[in-house]
Amino acid sequence: MRLLFDQNISFRITKRLFDLFPDCKHVSDCGLMDCEDSEIWEYAQKNDYSIVTYDADFYDISVLNGHPRRLFGLGPPI
Repeated sequence: MRLLFDQNISFRITKRLFDLFPDCKHVSDCGLMDCEDSEIWEYAQKNDYSIVTYDADFYDISVLNGHPRRLFGLGPPI
């Protein structure tokens, strides 16, 4: 599974998950920091990534544009 972590999740997570998900990336790895959610969405669709985020806006985008491969919404950060 190819995971793409949104900017509201620490970039350090990719190093911790590399053994389980070697294709995981953070938006900072893709030059997508501070980009619009729609740009991250398009990148995920084009490159077959599942988005992992705390951001509820991605759900709204999925309602309007259809789902990407997968969208993982996480609860509020602790």
